[in-house]
Amino acid sequence: MSHEHLGEQIAHHMDTDGICDTLIPRLTLVRWSQPGEPVHMLQRPALCIIAQGAKQVMMGDAVIAYGPASYLVASLDLPITGTVTQADGDSPYLCFCLYLDPAMLSDIALTLSPAAAVEEGRALSLHPITPELLDAASRLTGLLGQPDSAALLAPLVERELLLRLMMGPSGGLLRAIASGDSRTGQIARAIRWLKAHYREPFSGPVLADLAGMSLSSFHDHFRRATAMTPLQYQKQLRLQQARQMMLAERIDAAEAGYQVGYDSPSQFSREYRRLFGAPPQRDVGRLRTMPNRALVI
Repeated sequence: MSHEHLGEQIAHHMDTDGICDTLIPRLTLVRWSQPGEPVHMLQRPALCIIAQGAKQVMMGDAVIAYGPASYLVASLDLPITGTVTQADGDSPYLCFCLYLDPAMLSDIALTLSPAAAVEEGRALSLHPITPELLDAASRLTGLLGQPDSAALLAPLVERELLLRLMMGPSGGLLRAIASGDSRTGQIARAIRWLKAHYREPFSGPVLADLAGMSLSSFHDHFRRATAMTPLQYQKQLRLQQARQMMLAERIDAAEAGYQVGYDSPSQFSREYRRLFGAPPQRDVGRLRTMPNRALVI
């Protein structure tokens, strides 16, 4: 199989720009016909393969640029900014995204020989694509045209795809997702708390205790994994949620800021502008004029 074949499979099911959740659980397809607008989102653990075009992803102070030559694995829930950098009407950006199932990863890990050491670090990892991964991704996408067979065959192809990933250079990250005792699993516990309580002030020692680490070790591993501090992580959660609330509920900036935990409207406006590039009212007004603003929230 080739990138061209995977791209044809994606294009067959997406004739307009957007993000498409498919009938196959955890499989999402993306199409975008022009570069430019940054996408601010909370990236769930996933495998992403670009069939056509190119993209840049910013996570904290880290920047990753990739295209069809590589695949991207995210091992934690991460506030990111993604920008399509290569696309046009004749050759749109086409992306295969499979959200990772920890239960399936754990089941596969039990069948593999124990790793000598699980290498963990940055929670976004880029690796060279292989023909075997492309083949499995193409076959999984192809099952979208066979709904009667997909329910039975898709889990088998998904398992093959994850097995190939776990046996490759991203295996350490995927084993870390499967193991709650890994550093990734420990950081994930703190992140779950931050997501559930993003409106509230937090204590570093409390988060470190949730993660089962000393305070200094927690801050070191959190920063290494996410390229940001816990406070910066919480700030991005708050601002992304406020943006969605202003778009979906049409509340004003002061109310949105208050609902996500800001006591000072001026501080909220400053930090919003720093992340999104414009004050809240101007930014949200611009997004409301866009034909597919789901791609930018």
